[in-house]
Amino acid sequence: MTTLKSALATAAVAASLTLAPSADAATATANLTVTATVNSACSINSGTLNFGNYDPVLINGSAGIDLLGAGTMTVQCTLLGTAVVTLGQGAHADSGSTDAVPLRRMLRTTSNDFLSYTLYQDLTRLVVWGNTAGTGLPYIGTGLSTPVTVFGTVPKGQNVPSGTYNDTVVATITF
Repeated sequence: MTTLKSALATAAVAASLTLAPSADAATATANLTVTATVNSACSINSGTLNFGNYDPVLINGSAGIDLLGAGTMTVQCTLLGTAVVTLGQGAHADSGSTDAVPLRRMLRTTSNDFLSYTLYQDLTRLVVWGNTAGTGLPYIGTGLSTPVTVFGTVPKGQNVPSGTYNDTVVATITF
């Protein structure tokens, strides 16, 4: 019986030790700082502006009308990121052309003949699209790919030979 009492006493002490918190246990806390940086990013994909047929005799002759056209580029920037889209002077700019006031021309493929044109930011064709921060198109990113329309005009009254005329304009997005 002494052995049984001794065993019960040992079991009771052991049980009380497991239920009672240790006087030696302690805790400490600290804050973990979590950060990330979202960099501003943009991309641009140019398209084509095809004016179609220019008729220097009747429709687009000196008594006719300007030839109008439009093309689309695709721009994508980080949500609320700010950027400026600019258009270069073109590969065949006329003398006196500047980034702020571009005098763009298309070159006839087989000769040295030119067809002048102007690119605009707006449908009313009042804001010429240049290659400077002040003459570029301000853009605020949506995070999604969005179309940006380029409006163009080939002025009437240009006496040029028949053929295919082309130019290449560099589109740049600065962010």
